[in-house]
Amino acid sequence: MVKTAATLFGIVFLAIGILGFVPGITTNDMLLGIFMVNPAHSVVHIASGIVALLCAMSGPGASRVYFQIFGIVYALVAILGFAQGNAMLLGMISNNTADTWLHVVIAAVSLFLGFGTAKQAA
Repeated sequence: MVKTAATLFGIVFLAIGILGFVPGITTNDMLLGIFMVNPAHSVVHIASGIVALLCAMSGPGASRVYFQIFGIVYALVAILGFAQGNAMLLGMISNNTADTWLHVVIAAVSLFLGFGTAKQAA
């Protein structure tokens, strides 16, 4: 299950990262008119997707560690988003309230997949 989830996360994050560079899908730095993005934000999504796919190909153990680390990082990003509001995160990644709440959801799902699912037998 966790390996499949890592594959799914990888595909979705790659797609969202690429869409961040597509005019019409992203207009005035707003992806789908909801999420604030910029090139740095999109590159982070692409990198997250690539790492997720690499972990999924490596197996359930690597996928679980990916979700543990990814969940913690996105929880910290969400906290930073609430603290900064609609300002740039770390001075380079665009952010708005919709991004922050999405980061909360991503963190919760990732933490559940990383820490809350039963380990599969070797």
